Amino acid sequence: MTNENLINEINELRNLKQNLLNEIHHTIIGQDRVLNDVLIALFANGHILLEGVPGLAKTLLISSLAQALALSFSRIQFTPDLMPSDITGTDILVNDPGTEHKRFEYIKGPVFANIILADEINRTPPKTQAALLQAMQEYAVTSGNVTRPLTKPFIVMATQNPIEQEGTYPLPEAQLDRFMFYINIDYPSLSEELQIAESTTGNADTVIKPQLSGAQIISFQHVIRSLPVSEHVLKYAVNLVRKSRPKSSDASKEIKQWVAWGAGPRASQYLILAAKTKAALEGRLTPAEEDVKAAAINVLQHRILPSFAAQAEGIDPRQIIQHLLEE
Repeated sequence: MTNENLINEINELRNLKQNLLNEIHHTIIGQDRVLNDVLIALFANGHILLEGVPGLAKTLLISSLAQALALSFSRIQFTPDLMPSDITGTDILVNDPGTEHKRFEYIKGPVFANIILADEINRTPPKTQAALLQAMQEYAVTSGNVTRPLTKPFIVMATQNPIEQEGTYPLPEAQLDRFMFYINIDYPSLSEELQIAESTTGNADTVIKPQLSGAQIISFQHVIRSLPVSEHVLKYAVNLVRKSRPKSSDASKEIKQWVAWGAGPRASQYLILAAKTKAALEGRLTPAEEDVKAAAINVLQHRILPSFAAQAEGIDPRQIIQHLLEE
């Protein structure tokens, strides 16, 4: 792809991003930071875990995004009694009308869609959570001896509630590592909450028009991956991840004291992808160190395990990442 074609693609992507935001803002008031992060993950082809207290429109945000995209959408409500087959599908015994013999027929589960809303993912046991692992990593589902590919783009957007601990199951580290971003949603500002209270208690019906097809999303994902990255930005991202590991020779004394387990190589990959995507969505052809810094919290906070010493001092992963950035 020539530079001129690349510039045209990036400019088109920047315009489409604004169109998407305009449509989503028909139902979502504020949350600009979260929406931008979600779009970065979408075009980087990464999965998202959204955490926030009840009532912050986590589910509405994801369903609104699905409406703004011409993609298939499934919502899976995770509960303690949910089974893996309720997600991936199952083989059932049916009569073949042609031969009158019985045969097994595979009934696809809700995971066979482009955007999956895994609502309250931490309310189901690890066995059921693991049903998503193969789909998230390999874009395929195996049932019996048959592996069935999923239609791309395929993105899992999961939500969890941080304040209800009864009846919840923390996500295993292997599952957490599949999520590109771990996004925290905060309370709205006063002006936004006034607008929410006014707009959601009237009779107005909002309609979101699709702005982007699956084929366009895949095309833009390829364009973003083709963007060049300067060596110093690449080294900055990798060094940032390496310094999060307490056994690394580059780690500071604070990291060796505060961190039990640091981020793995997948974090470096996601930092670069996020930086590329952020640059592209803003109409730039190459990412800078600032783009890596902007993605650091979302990419690293679920990949850094604080030590007992850090927990005793009240130091959380976000503070550890802030220390890494200040270094």
